[in-house]
Amino acid sequence: MVGPTLDAIVAAKAEAQADLIETPVLPLTSARWDGILPDCAGVTVKLELFQQAGSFKARGALLGIRHLTAAQRAAGVVAASGGNHALAVSWAAQAAGVDALIMMPKATDPARIAGCEALGATVRLHDDMAAAFAAMNAAAERGRALMHPFEAEHMVLGAATCGYEYVTQAPQVDTFIIPIGGGGMISGMACAIKQMRPDARVIGVEPFGADSMSQSFAAGEPVRIDRVATIADSLGAPLAMPLSYGVARAYVDDIVKIEDRAMLAAMDIYQNVLRITAEPACAASLAAMIGPLKEDLSGRQVGIIACGSNISLARYAALMAAL
Repeated sequence: MVGPTLDAIVAAKAEAQADLIETPVLPLTSARWDGILPDCAGVTVKLELFQQAGSFKARGALLGIRHLTAAQRAAGVVAASGGNHALAVSWAAQAAGVDALIMMPKATDPARIAGCEALGATVRLHDDMAAAFAAMNAAAERGRALMHPFEAEHMVLGAATCGYEYVTQAPQVDTFIIPIGGGGMISGMACAIKQMRPDARVIGVEPFGADSMSQSFAAGEPVRIDRVATIADSLGAPLAMPLSYGVARAYVDDIVKIEDRAMLAAMDIYQNVLRITAEPACAASLAAMIGPLKEDLSGRQVGIIACGSNISLARYAALMAAL
């Protein structure tokens, strides 16, 4: 068995359900979607942006902090992130009374920094994500409990509870389109989906400028890419790592790549049709469905995920100005 078992996923969902939101699944049946959606049997979107701390990351962060030992709680936790994971760890740590140290790149949206600080976390800024990760690892070596943004069993398990929910809420869906950053979300969701619906297709989505998982699939092992270049900072992992790569490789059927401009167009659609202010990663599934996958989805019941929306209005406006 690669990844968490279905029994473990069900147990994790039961353990955390009092503190998490079972986010809604919305069928995209309004006439306002006419001419946008592919010619498929149906489309639903799981609105995980309404999760605690604004993204799916809250699931894994909560499980990780709940499972700390007494000594680890006393030492505090450390994480590196440009946004969603940072906010999730800050939220889960505050709820548990655990001190949180968050390493973030200097280019991080100021609203995300302020959000972490409002939740009681200490934020330290670094030149870039690589420097933030190095600082995270150094703090862990000095004794803090490491809360890695994707390469951790609790992160995969947390994402698996999202996949379990989706299949339970929308059992008709036979094709799931899931964004890929470091691989924590797609590995966990795919693991749950395939155990519940072995015949379902799971398709990952990466920006062309952050395609570490695509390159890893091609190489047959986790690889690091030379450069990250995408507006989707939540999908900007510079490498794949053994755990999340291994689980994803076992359950993901295919990966497609999308341009940044396609995410901007999908963000605009979410705003105009659902009145959702989506960050780029949040719009990636929609962008892939109406873009490179559009001709392959005929007759399918498609499920996409709006995975998070931690973006300031200033950052959103700056991005949309380029559309």
